[in-house]
This record gives sequence, C-alpha cells and structure tokens, in this order.
Amino acid sequence: MNPRTRHAVWPGLAGDIEVSIDEPTEALRGLAVVAHPHPLFGGTKDNKVVQTIARAFLQLGLVTVRFNFRGVGQSAGVHDHGQGERDDLVNLVQRARSELLPAELLEQPVALAGFSFGAFVASHAAQVLRSQGVPVGKLALVGTATSRFNVADVPADTLVIHGEVDDTVPLDTVMQWANRQQIPVMVMPGVEHFFHGKLPQLKDMLVRYYPA
Repeated sequence: MNPRTRHAVWPGLAGDIEVSIDEPTEALRGLAVVAHPHPLFGGTKDNKVVQTIARAFLQLGLVTVRFNFRGVGQSAGVHDHGQGERDDLVNLVQRARSELLPAELLEQPVALAGFSFGAFVASHAAQVLRSQGVPVGKLALVGTATSRFNVADVPADTLVIHGEVDDTVPLDTVMQWANRQQIPVMVMPGVEHFFHGKLPQLKDMLVRYYPA
C-alpha cells in the first residue's frame, strides 16, 4: 500500500486474521474496513481494487484496515462461503474500533466497503453491525457479486459502482438487484470487473461521492 502500512495478525473467530493498517497523515476522522474478492479465485487484501478503495478512504482521513479472509495468507481457517467471513468482518470491525480509534471518535460511523465477493460479505456484515448498535456509515460496494451470491438489501444511500462491460458480474444482474430497492448505480463506461486502467478514476469517484 505505502511505506507506512502496518501489518499485524489479530485473533479471529477461526484463528489468526492477517491485517494491514494505514493511518492518515492528517487529522484522524474515523475508521474504514475493506473486504477483498473471492478467496478461492485469488482474492486477497492486496488486490489492486481493494487497495484503491483503501487509498480513497485514507485520503478522506480514515484509518483504513484491509484483511485476509479465512485461509488466505496468514489468516487461519478455511473458506466458509460467506457466513464465517461475515462473522470475521463483524468481529474485526469491533476490534478495530477499540484498538484504532480514540474515545472521541467511537461514535463516528464506520466506513464499510467491499469488492466483488467482499461487497456481498460487507452487505451482510453491515446488517449485523447495525443490529449490534455499531454506527455504520454509507456502504461502498464495488463490482458487487450479485450474479453469484445473495447480496443483502442495503440502505438507500449506498454507493454502488460497477463496470459497464463487467464479464464476471454482468451489469444487468446488479441493476436488477438495485432496481428492486431503488438504489442508484454508478456505471463506469467501458470498464470490466477489475477496473484495469481505470483505478485512478475509481478512487476519484469514491472520494467525490463518499461523505467527507
């Protein structure tokens, strides 16, 4: 991510969870946690889209956490088809709030984001966190894997970004999911699933449309 990225291993529900933490150089304003794409297809916390999302949140003044799902890198356990990953994300958000935020920022809404499979996991984790009384801010879902997983319903202010020519998750499946909830979708013309050549534009969109 950058020379100041801090790497750690935190205890998780199925064993160790490998995390990377980036802290803003300016005044700290809150916390962001970003979930990566499918672990059985090469997804990791170091995926370029995940890192781009993290850079956007870092620019907004948020301490930003990326982590490896179960069975990836130094994270223990095995792939759990979203359920264990959701629980790990919920647990990690709780730990990150207590370890990385000063008391005066604990009530600031947590920025939760995900790419592809990670967007699916984040959508369900947000529901659990809210039921626990954790303040969750505007969700940022990128390349949301609606054609492959049962993505949860999300609040009306969710930021959904998708590539027009995504050949992994066809745009029409995202539109069907969004239309049912009347959620707007920001479509990037000519962009495929991994946003090749368009990562700077993706970062700019996240910074522009996420609450400052």
